[in-house]
Amino acid sequence: MVETKYIDDVLTAKIYGEIDHHRAQSIRTKIDAQTQMHKPKELQLDFSNVSFMDSSGIGLIMGRYRQVSLLGGSLKVVNVPQGLKKIIMLSGIDSLGVLK
Repeated sequence: MVETKYIDDVLTAKIYGEIDHHRAQSIRTKIDAQTQMHKPKELQLDFSNVSFMDSSGIGLIMGRYRQVSLLGGSLKVVNVPQGLKKIIMLSGIDSLGVLK
């Protein structure tokens, strides 16, 4: 499940549960629709309630990075649990400067 809110040019997408191949598609669809509607200056992906993530989660982050960049905005990945930070660091995403 993903819950979004848009305040002051910031779209926050709070993700709940696990991000795997099956769930990533529905999460991506909802975030992309909200991003296209609001065209935020910043998209925040809040991982505070994510319990598991596989490579689909990396794809989710990279795709949202590309989408919001094309709209002239930036991406921040926030509140990442320690166990998931390792996966993100190994993927190299942290080199984009999106991990907060």
